[in-house]
Amino acid sequence: MIVAEQYFEDYAIGSRRRTLGRTITEADIVIHAGQTGDNFPHHMDAQWCATQDFGRRIAHGTLVFSVGIGMTASTINPYAMSYGYDRLRFVRPVFIGDTIRVVTTISETRPHAKRSGVGIVVEAVEILNQADETVLVCEHLYLVDRRPERDA
Repeated sequence: MIVAEQYFEDYAIGSRRRTLGRTITEADIVIHAGQTGDNFPHHMDAQWCATQDFGRRIAHGTLVFSVGIGMTASTINPYAMSYGYDRLRFVRPVFIGDTIRVVTTISETRPHAKRSGVGIVVEAVEILNQADETVLVCEHLYLVDRRPERDA
């Protein structure tokens, strides 16, 4: 892990991070189904899926989200913490054998409405497949400490 100490004022709109790829496997899907109880045939029944529009099993959207967000968790900032996710959309299906990667872009910084000591940093998250097609998008909100004022 990398430690990167950034206060709210240090975040720059347009700043980007990119991850390496990760291939989604059948084991990922089976484990995720077991953890969540989501055993819908779209994910688990190859024969049924062969009769549907996609023609094969698809990864759970929540699996793609979890893996993608985990791929971006390479830096620890002691001045920030995750505040949640907004505007989550599953844009395209992810299939067994697809390789995903993530691009994040700082899209907004704003003061917190009730807490003067922190601000909110919004990071646009785009998960792409091996064909550079967007498969998932969301906004990751960070609660970030403001830089302390120095005594004069």
